Amino acid sequence: MLFDTLTILGVGLLGGSLGLAAKSRGLVRRVVGVGRDAARLREALAAGQLDESTTDLAAGVRIADLVVVCTPVDLIPQQVRELAEVAKAGCLVTDVGSTKSEIVARLRDPLPNRVTFIGSHPMAGSEKKGSNHATPDLFQGRVTIITPTADTPPRASQAIHEFWERIGCRVVTMTPEEHDRAVALVSHLPHAVAAALAGVVDPALLCVSAGGFRDTTRIASASAAIWEPIFRTNRREVLASCAAFAERFDEFRRLLEAEDGPGLIHWLNEGKRVRDALGS
Repeated sequence: MLFDTLTILGVGLLGGSLGLAAKSRGLVRRVVGVGRDAARLREALAAGQLDESTTDLAAGVRIADLVVVCTPVDLIPQQVRELAEVAKAGCLVTDVGSTKSEIVARLRDPLPNRVTFIGSHPMAGSEKKGSNHATPDLFQGRVTIITPTADTPPRASQAIHEFWERIGCRVVTMTPEEHDRAVALVSHLPHAVAAALAGVVDPALLCVSAGGFRDTTRIASASAAIWEPIFRTNRREVLASCAAFAERFDEFRRLLEAEDGPGLIHWLNEGKRVRDALGS
């Protein structure tokens, strides 16, 4: 057992799945869920994702050894500061946010009660939302990026690393800046491209669409309310990735306009090589 009490702030898909995973692997004795909607918390409790639930932040975190914040990225810094005020001394806090530079920068100053924050990002999302879609295997085999800083106590960093590893993740350590640059290309840009592609298709044509369109646009079904702050808080890197994509796509247009068959084959094979390296 790594921690006696795990508190999850925000019990949706990720929070509910984390509760199930931590309980099924025996990593904690107790899982407490904190949220605004008492009815949804009761559903998570009934589904076995939690042992206790409350809408009172102080009641939920004052006994926690580890708090995982599973809320939209623009809310995380303020929520961490609020919970640190009522947390017990030495509590560890991490998150599941998809951006890191802005969050870590806003939490760089020491927190009350010797609370330590270490950023985390499990690459385990879905276009689905809500704890009713939670599964204990959501994190199995997925990458989780952690972003300790030079000021992070080594023991705290190791504890967070071990937590995610025992949840079933492959843990990668990056700086917040490296993280945001990487996920802009492999996560944020693909979502924007999927939404753009879905947005240019006349709904009347969906009856003749097949697997290619469905697979390429699947993530466009994700919650706009969740993704808007992700794009905004990583806007510099997302804009840079958009520029790189536009340059690459312009090359395709030039080759097609020139009816350059060999050039098109080379262009397509470059993309194929990268995708094939990813595996199935």
